[in-house]
Amino acid sequence: MRIRKNAQRYFLLTLRVGLGLVFVYAGFLKVRDPIAFAGSVAAYKLLPYFFNYLVAATIPWVELICGTLLIIGYRVRASAGIVATMNILFIALLASTIMRGLDIDCGCFRQGGEKTSAWIAILRDILFLSAALILIAEQKERKFFSL
Repeated sequence: MRIRKNAQRYFLLTLRVGLGLVFVYAGFLKVRDPIAFAGSVAAYKLLPYFFNYLVAATIPWVELICGTLLIIGYRVRASAGIVATMNILFIALLASTIMRGLDIDCGCFRQGGEKTSAWIAILRDILFLSAALILIAEQKERKFFSL
């Protein structure tokens, strides 16, 4: 029974750190080039001009902060909750592009690079959402660097 409990702890640790690294990486790439990310946001054709820049200036920092908190293991449930909420929003936005016939890059990682299919991005976001929901359900709030 002890082995099973340790395996679960290490699985949750791996899931938490892995999800955190993904969001730190995504946020870092967007923070480096906020103008290109604003262009990706504008391509969704949902927000007025000013709000494209506001979203481009805030979302990457939220991703960086949540990812960092997941990696260090502080406020895991809150961070995973924000990550889950963002992924639900991302899935809805990507679905809207499919329904409206827009053929755009999701803007998830690299800006101005090779285009990622909306369907692939949705599947990826469902995976991230699942990981966040597992962390919310299973993770107890612990101190820094906890397993």
